[in-house]
Amino acid sequence: MANLMLSLSLLAITWSSLALAHEPSPLQDFCVADFNAPVRVNGFACLDPKQVTSDHFLFRGLNIPGNTSNPLGAFINRPTVLQIPGLNTLGISTVRVDYRPGGVVPPHRHPRASEILTVLEGTVLVGFVTSDPENRLISKVLQKGDVFVFPSALFTSSKTLGKGMPSQSHF
Repeated sequence: MANLMLSLSLLAITWSSLALAHEPSPLQDFCVADFNAPVRVNGFACLDPKQVTSDHFLFRGLNIPGNTSNPLGAFINRPTVLQIPGLNTLGISTVRVDYRPGGVVPPHRHPRASEILTVLEGTVLVGFVTSDPENRLISKVLQKGDVFVFPSALFTSSKTLGKGMPSQSHF
């Protein structure tokens, strides 16, 4: 009897640990933004799924280079839920960053999202700073085809080291 109780206790502890070690399942497949709804909760209210089309998940224009003639020498094309209603509540986004030689994206952070940068052309210096107590800079020079991951909530920055138009995606 004692062995049975011990086994059941271990099973209960193991099961409860497993139950707490996962991401909560979404309540629905998606929540396309309903811009006309009077209530906003964690983004926009959801459009009736029967009204959703493939166009709600589409953005065209990341193939168009941006104007980099500004003090930073960089242009960020960042479609939001206003351009892609299907992004609503998903916790992801994507951007395109165009640089002129010497262009920079100044230090910034994304408190609730990690970032993935993919270099399509040119050479880019990227980096992030770790949290206290070290505050250590982790950086790398990237070439065409390289991918670099920035952890969530840390300060990140990037600078082109020559001619290039990299594309950057945030997840």
